[in-house]
Amino acid sequence: AAVMVVGGWYDAEDLYGTLKTYRETEHLNSETYNVLVMGPWSHGQWSSADADHLGNVSFDAKTAVYYREHFELPFLKHFLKGDEKDAGKKEKPDDAKDAADVKAEKFKLFEANVFETGANQWRHFDSWPPKNTAEKSIYLHAGGRLSFDSPTDVETSKFDEYVSDPAKPVPYIPNISLHRTTEYMDDDQRFAATRPDVLVYQTDVLTDDVTLAGPLAAEMQVSTTGTDSDFVVKLIDVYSDDFPNPDPNPAGVQLAGYQQLVRGEPMRGKFRNSFEKPEPFTPDEVATVNWTMPDVFHTFRRGHRIMIQVQSSWFPLVDRNPQTFCDINQASEKDFQKATQRVYHTSQAASKLRVNVLTTPTP
Repeated sequence: AAVMVVGGWYDAEDLYGTLKTYRETEHLNSETYNVLVMGPWSHGQWSSADADHLGNVSFDAKTAVYYREHFELPFLKHFLKGDEKDAGKKEKPDDAKDAADVKAEKFKLFEANVFETGANQWRHFDSWPPKNTAEKSIYLHAGGRLSFDSPTDVETSKFDEYVSDPAKPVPYIPNISLHRTTEYMDDDQRFAATRPDVLVYQTDVLTDDVTLAGPLAAEMQVSTTGTDSDFVVKLIDVYSDDFPNPDPNPAGVQLAGYQQLVRGEPMRGKFRNSFEKPEPFTPDEVATVNWTMPDVFHTFRRGHRIMIQVQSSWFPLVDRNPQTFCDINQASEKDFQKATQRVYHTSQAASKLRVNVLTTPTP
């Protein structure tokens, strides 16, 4: 059976599953007709709404309507009715053509049809992740700096630290409710940036667009005074100081300096080396905690900044870690302890986010 795997970059329910399904179908069923469509959507938003925005973030188009007319309908017509001869062909896009040329041609289904958030446009590739990317690392530095340059030993501070208190966890939105929001996946993170238990690192103002395409990998050098700890890394797009507000703007949203969540992913430290065999931390000893984060396709525009926030709770999306090595399901009140967490940023112990930067400029 032909397959079109459809998902959303802001799908809180199953972003991982969508991308994994596409990759495993490609790997295990190489002869199967299998294409990927990823829009700027929450779970199911592609089928039930216009999807011109999510929360405070505008996509500048009715993306779900476009999907249904240009992806879903031609696919179903071709494979169920056979009256669209060209719709079932996988085509390799010509990188030399500009966006206007691609739009002017009769539409065909490409291998990967993906919405570029930040730039708010559809792009088409002959593979996902795209081949025209370069693997780079974004490094944490002293003084809250973030850079593609690795740290040097001339930096005065070797680490940043914060106290994580399970009794006062970092929330995922400013005002916790009984029902999880769908908008948290691209929500403003300024409320978290002001907390003493959240570390904040950001680049200088970007002089050129930077487009990330594909999976992210966090590589953190950390220590804790406890014997277990969670680490959450959030990748954030900081809007320019003159970014215009919505018009009309009944909610009074201030988009200047908006800190849009692009991707966030937690790692429970005791599983840093194995999910089958959890291990405690040795208190105050530097340890490596690596984990893969789901893919992104996002452009940080010129005039914006790239930000990374690091924290040790994300309540209630992630259950509270007692910060003592134990079976959390059986944890007692005394097991929940404050812990001082350190994140290191030296040449010998560099904390970073590995990314894939698209080498073809955004049209």
